[in-house]
Amino acid sequence: MTRVMASGVFDLIHPGHISYLQQARSFGDELIVVVACDETVRRRKHEPITPDYMRAKVVENLKPVDKAIVGKNSGNIYETVAEVRPDVIVLGFDQTFDEKELEEKLAAHGLGDIKVKRATETADDLNATRRIVEKIRNMGGSQ
Repeated sequence: MTRVMASGVFDLIHPGHISYLQQARSFGDELIVVVACDETVRRRKHEPITPDYMRAKVVENLKPVDKAIVGKNSGNIYETVAEVRPDVIVLGFDQTFDEKELEEKLAAHGLGDIKVKRATETADDLNATRRIVEKIRNMGGSQ
């Protein structure tokens, strides 16, 4: 059984998220998704639209996903990887990690031989969360 790990914010689910999770699932038999905790989202991106526990609940109920957990606020991704124990980690097309470098760091942290793959961008990624939020903001005065 091959366990796959994917991660992200998943604030407003859109087709780009679905594509990412479908691609991640194709690398194994079980998909565990780490949903960024609220503190991490605030630190790295923006104020979350929905709380982490709600985002995890939505993600866990998507067809490709077997389980979703909320990531830790420690800033130590290796702690979460040790908890999940994946065989493969699938990065989103826009996540900033370098695949080979991450594989080396995982091994250096004693986490074994974890393969790191990258999902490809799809046309549906044009509906990214930040673009959806911007569109909603722009609609504010027009009713």
